Amino acid sequence: MKSLILAAIRSIAMLLILPWVISHKVWSPLVGVDVSLESHSQWVSLLPGTSGDWLRTAFYRWTLAECHPTVIVGFGALISKAETRLAAHVYIGPRCILGLVTLEADVLLGPAVQIPSGPMTHGIERLDVSIRSQPGQRQRITVGRDSWIGGGSIVLADVQQQTVVGAGSIVTKPTGPRVIVVGNPARPLASRE
Repeated sequence: MKSLILAAIRSIAMLLILPWVISHKVWSPLVGVDVSLESHSQWVSLLPGTSGDWLRTAFYRWTLAECHPTVIVGFGALISKAETRLAAHVYIGPRCILGLVTLEADVLLGPAVQIPSGPMTHGIERLDVSIRSQPGQRQRITVGRDSWIGGGSIVLADVQQQTVVGAGSIVTKPTGPRVIVVGNPARPLASRE
């Protein structure tokens, strides 16, 4: 019975969010799919409560490369890249900001986690050209299954499976699997094996 109720709620959410999806599809060819997604993401991020969680998930199911129906996207969270992939039972806490990422199954993000599209989203080599005008290098960041990223962390490199990133840490290099990393830059504190 519970699974039928959840399926009905998901279906209703998919229908209710359809005007935002249509708007996104109309604007995408005009301004670019990622610009449109980021703009619409800002609007849907403001929907409050559990109903907002359902509607955000429904929106991202229509608009991202992958978004499993069991994903929860918290209030104020922004996703800016259409190629983002969110697997089963992913939890994205309030006020998170995500670029080009893959969050594997059972990943938990605490509040205000930032995972941009790698460490070089802007070029900085030339002094005669503004940083805004220099092309960067987008990089997909992957957080492995069953990992937990503590609140306020910034993740600029891949996090392996079953890893814990301590709150407020900055991940600048890929982590090993099943470790606890903390600090700025994040360093291994303990093994989870």
